[in-house]
Formats: sequence, structure tokens, C-alpha cells
Amino acid sequence: MSMDESLTMPAAGAGPKERSLLIEGMTCASCVARVEKALAAVPGVASATVNLATEQAQVRFAGRDIGTDALVAAVRKAGYEASRAEEAQAAPARAAGRWPAWWPVAVAALLSAPLALPMLGLLFGRAWMLDGWLQLALATPVQFWLGARFYRAGWKALKAGAGNMDLLVALGTSAGYGLSLYLLLTHAGHGMPHLYFEASAVVITLVLLGKWLEQRAKHQTTEAIRALNALRPERARVRRGGLEQELPLSRVRVGDEVVVRPGERVPVDAVVLEGASEVDESLITGESLPVAKHADDAVTGGSVNGEGLLVLRTTAVGAESTLARIVRLVESAQAKKAPIQRLVDRVSTVFVPVVIAIAFATLAGWGLGTGDWEAAILNAVAVLVIACPCALGLATPTAIMAGTGVAARHGVLIKDAEALEIAHAVGVVAFDKTGTLTEGHPELVAIEAVDGDTAALLRAGAAIQAGSEHPLARAVIGAATKQGLAIPPASEVRAIAGRGVAAIVDGRALRLGSGRLMDELSVPLGRLAEIAAQRQAEGRTVSWLAELGAQPKLLGLFAFGDAPKPSAAAAVRQLHAQGIRTALISGDNRGSAEAVARLLGIDIVHAEVLPEDKAVIVAQLKAQQGTRIAMVGDGINDAPALAAADVGIAMSTGTDIAMHAAGITLMRGDPALVSDAIDISRRTYAKIRQNLFWAFVYNVVGIPLAAFGLLSPVIAGAAMAFSSVSVVSNALLLRRWKGSAE
Repeated sequence: MSMDESLTMPAAGAGPKERSLLIEGMTCASCVARVEKALAAVPGVASATVNLATEQAQVRFAGRDIGTDALVAAVRKAGYEASRAEEAQAAPARAAGRWPAWWPVAVAALLSAPLALPMLGLLFGRAWMLDGWLQLALATPVQFWLGARFYRAGWKALKAGAGNMDLLVALGTSAGYGLSLYLLLTHAGHGMPHLYFEASAVVITLVLLGKWLEQRAKHQTTEAIRALNALRPERARVRRGGLEQELPLSRVRVGDEVVVRPGERVPVDAVVLEGASEVDESLITGESLPVAKHADDAVTGGSVNGEGLLVLRTTAVGAESTLARIVRLVESAQAKKAPIQRLVDRVSTVFVPVVIAIAFATLAGWGLGTGDWEAAILNAVAVLVIACPCALGLATPTAIMAGTGVAARHGVLIKDAEALEIAHAVGVVAFDKTGTLTEGHPELVAIEAVDGDTAALLRAGAAIQAGSEHPLARAVIGAATKQGLAIPPASEVRAIAGRGVAAIVDGRALRLGSGRLMDELSVPLGRLAEIAAQRQAEGRTVSWLAELGAQPKLLGLFAFGDAPKPSAAAAVRQLHAQGIRTALISGDNRGSAEAVARLLGIDIVHAEVLPEDKAVIVAQLKAQQGTRIAMVGDGINDAPALAAADVGIAMSTGTDIAMHAAGITLMRGDPALVSDAIDISRRTYAKIRQNLFWAFVYNVVGIPLAAFGLLSPVIAGAAMAFSSVSVVSNALLLRRWKGSAE
């Protein structure tokens, strides 16, 4: 199974319809809650989740796709702008315009500096206070031009019957500006009153600075997506009619021959027709070493060709390429909401109204209690300013974006945020054996025929399995072909689920399969039972061939050897070092399964398990171990167990069905990536908890300090801006994470 096949997506008509929207104008967790509520209220919408960090909404429909117009209208009614997420690529170019993104911060700082410097002069006994009318002239453009965004967004929130960060900033700074204007007008000609224009102007400047820094940091969290998108070459050298021509990638079709010269990036998913080379796939699979490629080998678009010239036949382009699917998986994981975010959502729905109530209580308490209404207004302003819920809204999604991004760079694709969050609590990892812990390429190591005619036994075994893609079948057919044996045709071939295969060969009814099948057919094993037990103790897998008739008759056995992957033992040790127990769930015979488990150091062994029973074993492990269970597999028969586990982890070298059932996909068939996936989950979850702790602490500590008059509006504004930046910066530390192989 090639990598591009393993990452196929479900059919377009399968499951609920889904649509992504780009949301503009959100500033905090309260905005997220309001947009989600508006989208969920649209008839036909089953659910809606909004991510503040990616500024996207994922909408799922209960039935048919209801289109974009109704969704956009609902978002606009809530006070925001919405568009199809496909327009996100063009949005930055439109928004950038002629001016850099930092210009409002720079202009606000230039206008606010003369207002703030006199406060600094007072510390040194200098009286630098500007004339009141000059202060008004400097503060007004900051308040109503550069700060207009807060009024617009706050007014939209108010019309929608809700509140957000912009409303808090608009109310707070307007109160400070209004108080200063009142004092200036009422004291005109009676000396210079103490004005607070600097407070409102500096608060707006700090909020603008915080939002700009936040956007820069958020931009870095999406670096993984941009890096993957950058792997797509824009042109390809296509050979048609014997002539080579450079074409835009959009004009390349499946089946085209593409020439890739040494050092060039492979433009499409393809198979090698001519040539041999080594290909660097590190940015796609996380594999640090180049991979040798020869005729008929699959290559992935975005990888880098080594020193050889390759001629490829295109198998997938555009949206169907492996790289495009990886990008969609990572984007999907970053857009979805982690379960822990639900706590933040519940808090944010009541947060802004509660803060406004506290601000009014502060105003009334100070004004009525002391009679100093100037101090009352300033303290109420400080409450409004410091209580910005930006940090709450960014705490979880920025950590998830950074975590899934760095995981993708190291070959671990996390399908959704829930898998990322749950994986940190995994206490037992259960492995399938063949293809997961072993190479998945078993070889026929011994043949035992009852009558001594091993050639006849091998011909019959190859005939019954001629149409099968099972690894053991390929080993038998390969051995027969190698010996030059003529393989007779088989008829009435059918699989016996979890046990073997049945067919008619040369007029005889044959059955090939496990010891369980022989028991069910009452086939006597005779002297070969002892030989089989010896082979199984050596870690071999044994299959039996029997003929049905008046009395079932054993014809012989095949013994297969499948070497463990070089990193399998180290992978198990890494999991043990993380405090995680390991289990083996295999359909293989007990002797072979236990031999592999002993060799690798696995704790728990379940052998001779039918495919439909693997999910039952996973459920039993949950109950017995009392912890979260992760299941690692790669085959169709592992899909039910992957779905039944708390976290399903699939190898990309396996089947597409396993990929769909798993929450995490390992881009290399390396079991060491399992511990890497759990490690990045633990680190990401730790960042989420740290971020939420600090986000709550800022408000729990800051609001009472402001209410009791211990924080000026300027300090409150600085603390609020710092809270958002610190949360995003803390999440970005995840980008330093290195996998176990590094």
C-alpha cells in the first residue's frame, strides 16, 4: 500500500456535509461563543465550532449542504464578516495593502508618547506637562481614528446583545477620555486640572501593540502549514510525444510522464518508470535519511530528488496528492476544538457581562463611598481594560496549532484536537503484530509435507492463494515462483474470516489456514503438531493445508518468519520509560506472538484473536487496566480496534480504512513514532493547562486589584496586552520539540 493510497479521504457523499468559513473581526473568546451560537441557530446546521487562532469556523450539516449564503448572513447578523475558507489564501494579500501591519501601532505610539513622557518626568521632579488643549489634540486621533475599530466591533456586539473585548476597551477608554474632556472644559481659565488623556491614549496604543504582536505570533503557529504548502513546485517537466516541456502544475494529468532532474523537487505523486536515485522525504514523513527509489517505487510530491535522473508516471496531482491531503489533515486538526476548550467557552459566555457589572459596582462604590468620582471612573476604567478575555480565547487553539504543526514536521499527523488531548493520558499502548511491530514481509522458512512431497504441497498452497494480497500468501507464491513450479488454477476461492481460505484445486477441496480452522474442521495434526509447536516457540507463524473428503486429511504445514522492525524494541522501551504499559493483540498463534513479545519486552499478550474480537480485547483492556488505551495497527482487520480505542494510531504504510478509523497517523512505518505522538500530546496538553492557568490568573488577580484602586488604567492596559502575547509565546515554545530519533 503506497503512502498516497493510505491517505485517501472518504468519499464526498459519505457522512455529514461539512463547510469551512473564514471569520473576520473576532477578538476574544466571547466572540467565538457568539459566532458559534449564531451558526448553530441556522436551520440545517448540526454543529459549529469556531477557532480564534485560525479565525475559521467548521460547520457540519444535519442533512444536505445548505450553502454559504445563510451561514454568512448569520455571522454578519452577529456582528462579524464571513467568507468561504478557500478565500483565506487571498485574504492576507488583500488585507496587507500598501501599508505594513504595524503602522497603526507606530502612529498611536508617536501621538501617545508626548502624553506619557510628562508622567516619566514627574519621577525626576520635572514638570513637562503639556497644555490641556494640546493633550486633547494628540489624544483625539488615537481615541477616534486609531481606536475606531474598538467602537465598530463593540457596537456590533452590543447590537447582538452580547459583549466582547472591544466593548470593554471602548467603554474604558471612552470613560477616561470623557472625564478628561469634562475636566478641561469645566476648569478652563481656572488653572490646569489633572487630565487623563494619556491613560486612554496609552491604553489604546498598548492594546493595538498587543494585537499586532499576537497576530505575528499566531502567524508563526501556522508555519507548519506554510512550510508544507511551500513544498509544492509550480511547474513540472512533462514528457509528451517524446518531447519534454515545462508546464504549470495545473496542466499535469494523471498518467503523464514527468522528468525530475537531480536536486529538483518532485512535483507530483508518481511511480518510477526509469532511473534510480535517493529521495529526501524528510519534510513529509519526518524520515531523516534519503530513501532509495528504483523502478515501480512510489514517490511523493514535495520530496527532493538526489543525484539520479528519474522519469515518473503521475498517479495523483492537485487536491488528490499526498501533500494536499497532509495539509488538509493538519488544517483540520488545527481548526477543531479540544474538549478542554468547552470550559473556556462556558466561562466566556458570562465573562464580559460580569466584568461590566463589576466595573459599574467599582464606579458606584468609589464614587458614593469617597465622593471622588474621578478616582471612581479611573478605577472602573482599569477594571474594564484589564479584564480582556483575549488570553482565554487563545490559550487552547494556539497550543494545539503549535503542537500539531511540529508533530507534522516530524512525521506524526494528528487528525483532530481531541486525539491530541486524549493521548496525553494513555496508560496502555496495544500493538498489532504483522506490519506494525514486524516488517510485514514474512518469508516462507520451512515446509513440512505429510507425504514428504514438499513441491506438491507448495504448488497447492500457491494455487489456493494466487489471488490474495495477504503477506503470507505473497510469501508462498514467491517461494513457488522462485522454484519454477507451475501453479495450477483454483476455483471457488473464498476467504474464511480470521481463519484462512478455501478453494478447489485439481478437483480437491482444500483448506489453508490457522490451527483454529484445523480444529473446527476436526483435522488430525499427527506428528506435525510437535514440529509446529517447535516452530511457534521460535516465533514462527504456522499455516496448515488440509483436504476435505469423507475424512479430513492433513497435507502439511508452512512456517513463516517475519523479523521485528529494527526500532520496535527501542519503541517499547521508550513507552515503558514514559510509564506506559504495552500489549500485543494478534491473530497469530500464541507461540509466535509470545516469542515476539519476549523479544521486544511487551507486557501483555493476546494471541489467536479474530479480527472482529480485537475491539472486544481493547474494551477488556480498558476495563482491566482502568486507563486510556491507544491501539496501533495498519490493516483492515485493525480498523474496529482502532475505532474502539481511546486513541487510534495508524501506520501510513497500511490501509486507507485504518487511516480513517485512527485519530493519529504515523507517516513512517516506525513504531518509535508512537512514543513521539504521546510525548507531543503531553507537552501540548501541559501548554494548554499553563496557558489557561495564566489567562485565569491575570483576571482573577487583576480585576480585584483594579477594583480596589491598586492599578492605573495604563498598567492595566499593559498587563492585558502582555497576557495575550505571553499565552501565544508560551505555545510557540512547542516548536522546539524534537522527536526521539533526533
